[in-house]
Amino acid sequence: MTTTKKYGPIDAWSQLPHPDFLKYVPEVGRLLLQSKTPKMLTEGLTLEQTVQLMDKAGVDKICLNAWHRPGRAIITNDMIGEWVQKRPDRFIGIASVNLLDPVGAVKELDRAVNVLGFKGLRIVPWLWNLPPNDKHYYPLYVKCIELDIPFFTQVGHTGPLCPSETGRPIPYIDEVALTFPQLKIVGGHVGYPWTNEMIGVCWKHPNVYVDTSAWLPRYYPPELVHYMMTYGQDKVCYGTNFPQLSWKATMEQVDELGLSPEIKDKFLYGNMAKLLKLESKAKL
Repeated sequence: MTTTKKYGPIDAWSQLPHPDFLKYVPEVGRLLLQSKTPKMLTEGLTLEQTVQLMDKAGVDKICLNAWHRPGRAIITNDMIGEWVQKRPDRFIGIASVNLLDPVGAVKELDRAVNVLGFKGLRIVPWLWNLPPNDKHYYPLYVKCIELDIPFFTQVGHTGPLCPSETGRPIPYIDEVALTFPQLKIVGGHVGYPWTNEMIGVCWKHPNVYVDTSAWLPRYYPPELVHYMMTYGQDKVCYGTNFPQLSWKATMEQVDELGLSPEIKDKFLYGNMAKLLKLESKAKL
């Protein structure tokens, strides 16, 4: 008798809860205060505690992001790699690199993918005050295409106390997608207040996607919910920005959206699994 493997949600955007994070990214302090983020980010969580929280919410895997900003690595690729190595069934490594060192950044991305087993690259533009069409990104885009991995980035206004201009989908994501049509791009944080721009860019470019991280489902922009229920059902991916938002709260509110089983499956699992080239669900 064949047992059908069960697949659960994949979180497209999560952080490793590390006690030094706020020390080196103080800009996010107000955002976390506004979001009433629990103390776990300042106190930290163990791998086991993180898996327990995932299990309670029914989340199968999370994309765990490394963090780099000008002058230093905050959450290193090797730190993420340790968790991925211990629980490859639960954690998906997403690399970060020094954007201002293009040659070194390309080498580090290659190491993260081919040695550490990572499946994507993430750059947060507001940390560098450089939009995604800046020349420093371009060698990394070529490498992402070569490695066949997605590029994750932040779109929309900046919750942390930094300028928001770098998060505009138009012109920045649009221009990158025109220059690199083979590049798979995932814009995190729904793109608000330019959500319609982000939807337009997703519609225009086959390889551009959006994730819902940093937004509770109850507050998703209505135009995004309509998009994911209709012609954008293959382009929207579930995300939390954990620990800003909890898996428990987001998963409970997903059920309030009224998604059909097929669209809900694409949103929570299928779209991200395809991007990351994960195992497909067996057909019943």
